[in-house]
Amino acid sequence: MNLIFRFLKTILLYLVHPYKRGLFEESKISFRVWPNDLDTNFHMNNGRYLTLLDLGRLDLLLHLQAVPKLMKNHLGPVLASVQVRFRRPLKLGQKFEVVTRFVTWDTKWIYLEQKIFRKGDLVLHAYLKGVFVGPKGSVPITQVLELMGFKESPKPFPAAFSEWLRAEEAMVKQ
Repeated sequence: MNLIFRFLKTILLYLVHPYKRGLFEESKISFRVWPNDLDTNFHMNNGRYLTLLDLGRLDLLLHLQAVPKLMKNHLGPVLASVQVRFRRPLKLGQKFEVVTRFVTWDTKWIYLEQKIFRKGDLVLHAYLKGVFVGPKGSVPITQVLELMGFKESPKPFPAAFSEWLRAEEAMVKQ
């Protein structure tokens, strides 16, 4: 793990403030750009953004109080697809916030949205498609949500999200 200190920060922040969020509430966690985050243009490397989004999803699962239940049942989240739009660069020392939320789900997949902000300005916007996997393969998301103690129904797909999924399906068929 190349972000061990940020990973530990995410865990420690949860342990200090272990409040539970609702299923559709946003998760927010702040970080700062470190020298090892930079690329040759001296702004945050594109790949680093994706790794930091992992920590945003961990923060969301922690505050949904899902992690112990997932671990007990040997379930883990696995990402299948990501659509990312980079809007502004982040430079050394700048503070930023990762915002994560569940959007909706179908019988197999859960769909998330993640954003990175700096001083209120949108830096990155991402749509994500994931699944929970156990020892016998993927687990229906309704079963995972029930295990986590949620009884909500899925929300309708936003139009932009639906268009991304159509394009993503075309990629799968190739």
